[in-house]
Amino acid sequence: MTTTLRPTEPLQRAADGTRSRRYQVCVNSRPVGAIHLGTSAAFGDAVAVIHRLRIDEPDRRRGRGTVAALAAEEIVRGWGCRQIEANVAADAEAGLRLTQALGYVLRNRSMTKPLGTAPPALPPGSRARPMTRDEFDAWHLHESEQYARTWIERGMPEAEAYAKARGDHEMLLPHGLDTENMLFSVLEHEGERVGVLWLALREDRAYVFDVEADAAHRGRGHGRTLMLLAEAQAIAAGRPLLGLNVFAGNTAAERLYESLGYATTRYAFYKPLL
Repeated sequence: MTTTLRPTEPLQRAADGTRSRRYQVCVNSRPVGAIHLGTSAAFGDAVAVIHRLRIDEPDRRRGRGTVAALAAEEIVRGWGCRQIEANVAADAEAGLRLTQALGYVLRNRSMTKPLGTAPPALPPGSRARPMTRDEFDAWHLHESEQYARTWIERGMPEAEAYAKARGDHEMLLPHGLDTENMLFSVLEHEGERVGVLWLALREDRAYVFDVEADAAHRGRGHGRTLMLLAEAQAIAAGRPLLGLNVFAGNTAAERLYESLGYATTRYAFYKPLL
């Protein structure tokens, strides 16, 4: 039997410049599912994205999804893409097996934690204060560089990684320190600065964009205190859920979040297209 992808629409161009196209997954010309391919809004035409892959129930567990994903790689190579991405829900066991079988690499995962109504207390000697403008300017330069380096270490070409860092910060922080619903805090312990927190207040949740203990004060529990601060600020703002992203390989952070009750909701995988 031959599995092929049959286009169901012309190649689409969105206002942001990304491309996309939908296909039927066919076996000997018989439709058995669908796949939606596109290019990355964050990284442009160099990176392809599998937005959705579905195999109809009667044809599952027969390798149709595997062949469809491999055929998708050939299509996006023709688009000039050098990498392909796929996001998989944490409870989608078939999708997780498929990405692993095809050689995709885990890049990062999304985690969330439902919050109560009583904000947690910070440990004795710890207090938080708003970040000053000078501190924000220095932090912003440092955080932008670190963010770009994180993507470079995970397979992104340097130019695209720095472009993503600039683009994300321009989108998220159009007014810098004064951007609405963005909280920037400095954690102090016994009167000495020990770390920083960037918390965003979204409509239905709060989101930790950056949490970092200062280099000289790591390994002393301040990362946990910063996360308790994030929970306290989210609860004070009336947000019932706290979310975050953690990159693969950051074992200390993964263990910290799991110990605080965060659960993975979605995995992000990538694969170089050689």
